[in-house]
This record gives sequence, structure tokens and C-alpha cells, in this order.
Amino acid sequence: MKKSSMNLPNILSIIRVILVPFFIAALLLMQDIPYWGRIVPTLIFALASFTDFLDGKIARKYNLITDFGKFIDPLADKFMVFGALIALLVTDTDIAPVLVWVSAIIMLRELAVTSLRLVVAGKSGTVVAASFFGKMKTVSQIIGFILIFMDPVICSLLSLSQNRLISYIAMGIMTLTTVFSGLDYARALAPMIDTNK
Repeated sequence: MKKSSMNLPNILSIIRVILVPFFIAALLLMQDIPYWGRIVPTLIFALASFTDFLDGKIARKYNLITDFGKFIDPLADKFMVFGALIALLVTDTDIAPVLVWVSAIIMLRELAVTSLRLVVAGKSGTVVAASFFGKMKTVSQIIGFILIFMDPVICSLLSLSQNRLISYIAMGIMTLTTVFSGLDYARALAPMIDTNK
């Protein structure tokens, strides 16, 4: 029996795509509102991130993996990450000189790994599952974005200096896990690609 493409995991992925413009709009339009201008977009981003965890868990547990799911899930992830990076570059100009390089590294890694996975899938039909380091990268990015969003609020509530130290640490960890997982994927996928064809 053919699985319906509109099962619960795929609906959750679509919800994640829909939530992306909402947290971007909240971050951009509420940036001058103390506290809530950061809390609201963080909550929407956290909800979107939770759907990412939930859809994969449900799909594997109940064998609801579909071709549409294989397409929409990583696409939704990239919308979420790229959207967060672009919005932060607009709103958080104080960390933008560093964030722009972090954004370039993350975006290039995501595009490169996705391209490699598509080539391997097209050649052999093998769908490359997320590796341990890939999952670490995802977790570090989600936590990292939440910390960057909430950094001004945390510092204000704790009466700390607004030097964005939390954001810089988060960006450093995100960059390291992104690069390391990218190299891990390249090592694993390179032998599956015939450069002579």
C-alpha cells in the first residue's frame, strides 16, 4: 500500500516552512520592542525547530518515510537556518561583521552537502541518512540561534555587559560543528562519486 505524502511528518515539515516567515517578520518588525521583540521570534523559531525533531521521530517510528518527506524535510531545515541568518544580519548589526562569515560558511556547507547527497542518490539510489556529526551540527545551530536571539535579553535581565559574548561563543560552536560535519559528509560521500562520469 502506497504511503500518503500528506502524512503527519510531512505536515509538520510544511508547518516548519510556514513558520519561517513568521519568526523572520517577528524579529524584523519587533526589534525595537524590549524583551518581547526577542522572546516572540525565539518562541516561533523554537516551535519550528521542535517540528524538525518531531517529524523525523514520527516518520522513523511509524515507517512514514516518503519521497516527498525526503524532499520537504531538508528544504524546510534550510529555509529555517537561512532565514534566521539573513534576519540576524539585518537586525543585529553589532555582530554582523562576524556573522556574515559564519553565514557564508553555513550556507556553503549546506549547499555543498545537499548537492553531494543528491548526486549520490541520483547515481545509486542511496539516500544518505544524517550522520551523528550532522545531527550535532543541527542541534548546535538550533541552540546557537536561540542564544543569539536571546543574548540581549539575557544580558539585560542579569545586568551583564552587552558585549554579545554569548552570541560570539554560539557562532564559534555553530561554525566548528558545521565545518566538521561537512568534512565528515565529504569523506563519507566522496568514494560513492565517480568523477570520470
